[in-house]
Amino acid sequence: MIKIKNRETLARLDFKHPATWIATWFGCGFIQPAPGTWGTLGGLPFGIILLVFGGIPALLIGLTIVIPLGLWASKHFTDMAQEKDSGMIVIDEVAGLWIALIPATLNPLSILFAFAFFRLFDIWKPWPVSFMDKKMRGAPSVMADDLMAGLYAALVLIGLRYAGLG
Repeated sequence: MIKIKNRETLARLDFKHPATWIATWFGCGFIQPAPGTWGTLGGLPFGIILLVFGGIPALLIGLTIVIPLGLWASKHFTDMAQEKDSGMIVIDEVAGLWIALIPATLNPLSILFAFAFFRLFDIWKPWPVSFMDKKMRGAPSVMADDLMAGLYAALVLIGLRYAGLG
């Protein structure tokens, strides 16, 4: 069952503005509970498609598009919602996951590891992810902690591949 967590925030949003849909990754951020997980799941098929059809270069091109778009959408969404880092903003999870997918191979276990380790670091927030989440302000803060969590997940995947486990 989908629950509406914050009706006041939803009432402040302009659903005709593209930033609302980009920031929430086409509505994934509205799904409760755990909108971050839903946003990550929503970004997964796109990341896999980029990997299948273009490999790492396609993921990097996708990131050069989604990161600035995420900064723009997050700023507008934050202004509309009047919240510092609304949990409804999930484009940052999409970008972080795509970073985690860079060293992934096209097998289900590797993709599962990328997803799981990204979510782990995004939730756990080891330093400097926690610093970026708590001390930075504005749209860069919304995006930066997830990008760093994605980098941590990518490094774990590289380690697992090196060890012959991924």
